[in-house]
Amino acid sequence: PAMAAAAGDGSSTLRRCLGVLRDARNDSEQFAALLLVTKAVRAGEVDAKTRRQIFDAIGFTFPTRLLVSRQPPPGCPQHTFRALGLTLLACFCTDPELAAHSQILNKIPTFNDVLVSPCDPDGTSMIDDAYQCLSAVLATARGPAQLVTKGTVSALCQAYLSSGYGSDRALTLLLGLLAVAEAKCWQRDAPHLLAVLSKLSDDFLKAEDMTKFELCEVLPRFIPPSPPLAQDSQGSECLHRIYRGLANILGSKLNQSQRDPALKLAACLAQACGSEWIPAGSAGSKFLALLVNLACVEVRLTLEEPDPLEAEGKKEVVTACYVLIEMGIQECLREEKPLLEEVQKMQLLRIMEEAFGAVIFYLRQVREEELQDPFVYASVRILGAWMAEETSSLKQEICELLPFLIRYAKKLFKEGSPAESLLQPELASAEGSALPQDALRFLLAGFCHLTAEDRPRDILVAEGAPALLCEYFLHQWEVLTSESGSLTPPTSPEMTLQTMCGIFLNLVVTAPDVIRRDKSFSSLMDMLLKSLPLLLPQKDRLVLAANVATLGLMMARILAGSDVLQSSPSAKEFFRAAVRFLSQAHTAQADPGSGGWAAAVSPAYADAWADVGELWFLGMQALAGCVPLLPWLPPAILEARWLEGVSEFLTRVAPASVDFELVTAFQGVLVELARASKSCRDVILLHHGGEWANLYGMAALEQCLSEQ
Repeated sequence: PAMAAAAGDGSSTLRRCLGVLRDARNDSEQFAALLLVTKAVRAGEVDAKTRRQIFDAIGFTFPTRLLVSRQPPPGCPQHTFRALGLTLLACFCTDPELAAHSQILNKIPTFNDVLVSPCDPDGTSMIDDAYQCLSAVLATARGPAQLVTKGTVSALCQAYLSSGYGSDRALTLLLGLLAVAEAKCWQRDAPHLLAVLSKLSDDFLKAEDMTKFELCEVLPRFIPPSPPLAQDSQGSECLHRIYRGLANILGSKLNQSQRDPALKLAACLAQACGSEWIPAGSAGSKFLALLVNLACVEVRLTLEEPDPLEAEGKKEVVTACYVLIEMGIQECLREEKPLLEEVQKMQLLRIMEEAFGAVIFYLRQVREEELQDPFVYASVRILGAWMAEETSSLKQEICELLPFLIRYAKKLFKEGSPAESLLQPELASAEGSALPQDALRFLLAGFCHLTAEDRPRDILVAEGAPALLCEYFLHQWEVLTSESGSLTPPTSPEMTLQTMCGIFLNLVVTAPDVIRRDKSFSSLMDMLLKSLPLLLPQKDRLVLAANVATLGLMMARILAGSDVLQSSPSAKEFFRAAVRFLSQAHTAQADPGSGGWAAAVSPAYADAWADVGELWFLGMQALAGCVPLLPWLPPAILEARWLEGVSEFLTRVAPASVDFELVTAFQGVLVELARASKSCRDVILLHHGGEWANLYGMAALEQCLSEQ
């Protein structure tokens, strides 16, 4: 009665109720006080101080009792106690410290249960309180992981799909949870999330109002990181509905606020699924061409402006366009089951060239203080993709930009950079782990083309690129060797190292003076000597081993006078490994037609021969060139018994099965060994070298062996 009399004064009532809660002699007094407390809480009359007083008065024990109480007060609904308990917990959860408390985290299953239980007309406050508690937990450090492991994702999916009270809040919470724990959500609850995506994609296809454009913002969060959606029948259906919805949008006249979300959604699909979501056939090819065309136009219109990125959200849109253009590049190169016709490819390449002109124009204006901007990184990355594939286009402009690209890559690699993503997680780098300081990696394939040409190579050398590349090579080798186990398919550092070997091989052939005078190459040579013996036993890294062996042999010809190649243990180990690599490439194989033996590529090399074959022949030439320069090398080759192996191979196989190029490669090394070492000459003669030299038309070797 005393409390009822004071009901007109809210703050006075709360103070009285808190006193009763502390001093209550029985449950009925405590319950009466609690009713008024929760009424004040629901009315929003509780400040932080009062909230803490309520918690100090009752703690977690009393709300926990209310949640499990099954017998309601006389004349009250069945869920009365549960509703009161939830209201108190929702009140406590507005304090971040209490929201992270284990007593709240332990009740996540209860909150989930409220969302998926049938809702009475008078039970909506319970649902509101459950959402408030879950939202508060999501905002804590431990919250997202706890929500995922305790089943909140499936509960939210069910709540959204039921379209009942609060389903819009379920979607909002799902979006928040996917934003911070996407991979874990998909690992644990893929079927439920796919069901939500199915509904969203269906709504997207059917919508004829602004809802369609709003869903463009929502759908990217429901595109899983892996495996690709196209591998699943339900996922494929979702992708097809999204494709049709996007085709409807992009085929219409749009303003910027409508076009931008559609481009970002398309980019998200391109990043997750490549072009698999676009069907083959005329409609699909037209859509793809339109999509890339729109992306190129957007890039040009934006980057050719005086202040291109001042407008809010422009960086995100252009970054999305970069993803679409990269898909366009890949589709223009695709030969097997291409989506685009040849005429479309030529048209798109011209349009993309104009877009890359705008990218170069933008990059030339980047100021020093902007170098850490992730958008600059995104622009350099997409330009690297173009340079890797299109070697003749925009050559003059790219040459003029090379000093900036080297300076930018060097700055980020040397200094590191803030680990910012590209503004939108769904548009982050496809490499995932690639932070902005890895920008150099995306330029390497382009540099490999450019180092084969005089003018760009001279610019790269003048800007200090060789020293930077040597240092980066050493760094990538450390990354590779730190990986646990042997990974298949080839890992990113492995592919990077192979590309860099190609750059260095170009420099060895076209600019040997650079190798001689730049001390960085002595460090690189030392690393190559030590790395090949470690690589060669790893059968799945044969291509990298071939690159390292060939590069090391070719550099050894130039650096033969350096200390590191003067009969050091590492040099001897390297050449033993190189000879092993060269000697194991060919074998004698039974020839059913003749009943004899034929020369063939060894089974261990066969699958990789397309990548290894040319390197093998270069390596044989380089080994021949090293023999007269390194006096200790002929005895090392004798020790490896390579001469005996070659003699046995050439004696056993039919001469007609050994092609001229292979004969020339063997003869080159054999002649140099016979000239440099009497012991080698004697071994060749001992194994009938004169006879098989004549048989295979090795005139130079015959002459060398006949000389006294």
